[in-house]
Amino acid sequence: MAAPAGKWDARYLGPVPHDASYYAKCMLGGVLACGITHAGMTPIDVTKCNMQVSPEKYKGLGSSLRLIAAEEGSRGLWKGFGPTFVGYSLQGMFKYGLYELFKDTYMNLAGEENSNKYKGAIWLAGSASAEFFADIALCPLEMTKVKIQTSPAGTFPVPMGAALAEMSRLRAETRYPFGSVVPLWSRQIPYTMAKFFFFEYIVSLFYRHVFTQPKDTYSKPTQLGVTFASGYLAGVVCAVVSHPADSLVSLMGKPANKGKSLGTIASEVGFKSLATKGLGTRIIMIGTLTGFQWWIYDTFKASMGLGTTGGK
Repeated sequence: MAAPAGKWDARYLGPVPHDASYYAKCMLGGVLACGITHAGMTPIDVTKCNMQVSPEKYKGLGSSLRLIAAEEGSRGLWKGFGPTFVGYSLQGMFKYGLYELFKDTYMNLAGEENSNKYKGAIWLAGSASAEFFADIALCPLEMTKVKIQTSPAGTFPVPMGAALAEMSRLRAETRYPFGSVVPLWSRQIPYTMAKFFFFEYIVSLFYRHVFTQPKDTYSKPTQLGVTFASGYLAGVVCAVVSHPADSLVSLMGKPANKGKSLGTIASEVGFKSLATKGLGTRIIMIGTLTGFQWWIYDTFKASMGLGTTGGK
């Protein structure tokens, strides 16, 4: 579809114009993609956080799952479900919706020639810009989730409303609501840049070397299969890139680290531990998570007639 008066405009390159309705639908797709997947992975997330905070007690995925269930019952594996669902729904809304907006904006600023020449830089800039705002929305809920999941049983409220109230009451101790926004940025911005860059890059490889006919000649199930595979592979890269900062976010919620700076915590634990403790679990979690996020997002986009993401 051509831009008005024949002028090149990134908002008119896809099957439908990228107007306010398009961005709003992308935001809704992001809510579904991130809220559902993150909430569904709560037991893995609970286990990962405890492995990061107390590696001497929680040593492996399977054994840690069984230990938490034995000590706290099956409900213990679902601690933090509420703030996870709400927080990551908000994050997904801004992550995906603003990515589409920033990507179009930066392409128009760069112009047609530079947009084609520097696609990777535009993907990175668009995703970083979107995640900056997404993390501000996520931070209060993420802090609450981590506190719920890493506090010893009976020492902190588990229901979402009571937990939020307690975080606010203990504001001086917990640094609620934005005390973790810097480590969140350090974790999520590189993660999202890797997530979107490698997704777009891998999708383009699939359509350049495997599915070599025009993208719209392939069925929606085939396109969505490409979406899932590309998302999963991108997720593996994301997990490795963001794991040290993710470990720091978890360790901030540990009572023994109360009042310590990020630098102090990092020096005490050591980079090797930050980069490796719980990494295998996080790779499983983030690879699956990212694959399904992109699949849900593109399925929703396709159902709205917006087309799937990426291509040659």
